[in-house]
Amino acid sequence: MKKLSLFLSIITAFAIFTTGCQSKTESKVLKIGATPVPHAEILNLVKDDLEKEGITLEITEFTDYIQPNIAVDNGDLDANFFQHLPYLENFCEKQSTKLISLATIHVEPLGLYSTKYTDINDLPIGSKIALPNDPTNEGRALLLLQSNNLIELSKESGLSATIKDITKNPNNLVFSELEAAQLPRILNEFDGAIINGNYALEADLSPAKDSLIVEGAESPYANIIAIKDTDKDRDDLNVLVNALQSEKVKNYILENYNGGVLPAFSKTK
Repeated sequence: MKKLSLFLSIITAFAIFTTGCQSKTESKVLKIGATPVPHAEILNLVKDDLEKEGITLEITEFTDYIQPNIAVDNGDLDANFFQHLPYLENFCEKQSTKLISLATIHVEPLGLYSTKYTDINDLPIGSKIALPNDPTNEGRALLLLQSNNLIELSKESGLSATIKDITKNPNNLVFSELEAAQLPRILNEFDGAIINGNYALEADLSPAKDSLIVEGAESPYANIIAIKDTDKDRDDLNVLVNALQSEKVKNYILENYNGGVLPAFSKTK
């Protein structure tokens, strides 16, 4: 009996030891969808920080604005990082999804670019201007043009303005609505195109240096971490936010994007 008891004690101790080893080596996988620049770059910056907290960050890159939200909604992703809150709210309203913003990270100023002109005053009458065709970014683009006195919108249009809401167009600008990701590739075909900051950076366009007009740092369109509304209290997601809203990320943004990306958080970790 003593030998049996000793044997059982050894087996139990070994089981506890191996279980302890597994718990130390196992890492929770956190799946995040992101557009390549700057979102995936910023996420890669904090990978090691999350690894130290027992979280393996798995990043899936997207080049469109639809699939990342669908993937979070159906559970294929834990979160995504590519959009601003007005876009997310519009998406949820139309798709009947329950996604929310967990935190704001940065702003990518929207700008008007041209390969033909270097000054906004050089745009001729009847210039052809390409706009992003998703609802919130088209409205955002039109508001940028209005703030520079190029058009005037109806007062009722708000953030969801479309070209149908233009009430004054003194330069007879001709607008084309296209998918946001296509705009850098077709820039040469137009007199100008209003391009989202992430796509401008991917095309080696600097919002600070290359745009004819650009949003200021006060833009309300901060990029967010989007999650399912039921996940807001998850510890792993809050660890991710702490890593992204850090002095390390703030300094990286300021040092690497030449004003094309600006931090949208004030607290530091």
